Amino acid sequence: MLPDQPGRPVSESASEMSEFALPNDANVLGTLFGGKVMAMVDLAASLAAARHARCAVVTASVDQMTFIYPIHIGQLVTLKSSVNRVFRTSMEVGVKVFIEDLHTREIKHTSSAYLTFVALAQDGAKIPVTPVIPQTEAELRRYHEAGERRAARLAMKAKPK
Repeated sequence: MLPDQPGRPVSESASEMSEFALPNDANVLGTLFGGKVMAMVDLAASLAAARHARCAVVTASVDQMTFIYPIHIGQLVTLKSSVNRVFRTSMEVGVKVFIEDLHTREIKHTSSAYLTFVALAQDGAKIPVTPVIPQTEAELRRYHEAGERRAARLAMKAKPK
């Protein structure tokens, strides 16, 4: 745990949402469109960001996203999200996507993504976000890794075009 830091624990931002993979969101192979999964990831991440910041938040960036397993029609899709780290007006949110075959009870991790959100006041101006407090070893690891990812994002952004 970080020493004597004011803020909110990661657990207060933790969010989970589930929905069935339905035919309207699937391609001709009967698997969910990648864009649908990405939209679900963005929504799950925004839930965690808003729960933590307690104000309007907008997506600033999405890191690389890979699809490990296809999601088939009828499978239950569950997304788990939480704030990994707060910087000043921005925060990194991690999202994991799981599928569950309700007949076999098999659960698979299908995707992960890191998204950056910015907190906004009602007038649209960026506002500072309360720090997040990691309380477990895994949360502390994600906290430090978020700092490394942010440094990489900023370095990439600073590269001449």
